[in-house]
Amino acid sequence: MRKSGLLKRILQIVIVLFGISFLTFGLTYMAPGDPVRAMYAASGTIPSEEILDQTREALGLNEPFLTQYLNWLTDCLHGDFGTSYSLNRPVAELLLARLGPTLKLSFASLILMLLVSVPLGILSAVHKGGVIDYIVRGLTFLGVSLPNFWVGLLLLYVFGVKLGVVPVVSSGQGFDRLILPAVTLAFAMMGKYTRQVRTAFLEELNQDYVTGARCRGIKESTILWRHVLPNSVLPLITMLGLSLGSLLGGTAVVEVIFSYPGLGSLAVDAITSMDYSLIQGYVLWIALIYMVLNLLVDLSYGLLDPRIKKGGR
Repeated sequence: MRKSGLLKRILQIVIVLFGISFLTFGLTYMAPGDPVRAMYAASGTIPSEEILDQTREALGLNEPFLTQYLNWLTDCLHGDFGTSYSLNRPVAELLLARLGPTLKLSFASLILMLLVSVPLGILSAVHKGGVIDYIVRGLTFLGVSLPNFWVGLLLLYVFGVKLGVVPVVSSGQGFDRLILPAVTLAFAMMGKYTRQVRTAFLEELNQDYVTGARCRGIKESTILWRHVLPNSVLPLITMLGLSLGSLLGGTAVVEVIFSYPGLGSLAVDAITSMDYSLIQGYVLWIALIYMVLNLLVDLSYGLLDPRIKKGGR
């Protein structure tokens, strides 16, 4: 990507972030309920109307909408996303505290998915129309069709309740708490990635360079791993970037099922407690992650395929 193109993309990210921040703040501003009452309810106190008015005045909630938005946006530009009403802690601190577990879960599920999807996709493409192909395509159909929450509950019932391999409820951060959520997320992604690998491999296997390599007597394994696989990777990069952005945003349903302390469960808690400051910070955080990852994916194209860097197709 040229320098002018990079600057243009960064400008687009800034404009989109401003738009998302305005919409998010506006929607939470118009949402029903009183965040001040919710804040006191979370602490177990019943304040008087006078105390409620004083708290609103102290938090700046009596100001006009644009004044509140500009004050909040100014604080965000300085790294201050406000204070959580329900937890009485800085929003940035809460998001960063949940980022570590979410990173572990995201990369574990992606690695597990790739270890399964890439070999299955290659097998399906190489044995197109055969028994293996139909078996793999059947598995991908299950992966795409079964919802996350059902797979998660089934795994929890079998391995937690019946077999007792993993604890049903755990307060630790060990491998036993990570494996079932990672398997659940990997199973959901396995179907579409296996199909994508199969499609990309079939397209490459029909290219002229593969026919030429076979005519020159090059081993089939060498053709597959040294030539076809590198050329098939590029279409997966965009999907991986989007999947990583989604996972880093937190997969709320899976995290709630397994009581996993990630960003998704934090967002669910913020919604149920009407913690508008935390919701606003979370949405802005996710939007930034998505756009930065998309930018990094575009930049990686030139490194993976020099033809794109030179302007070729």
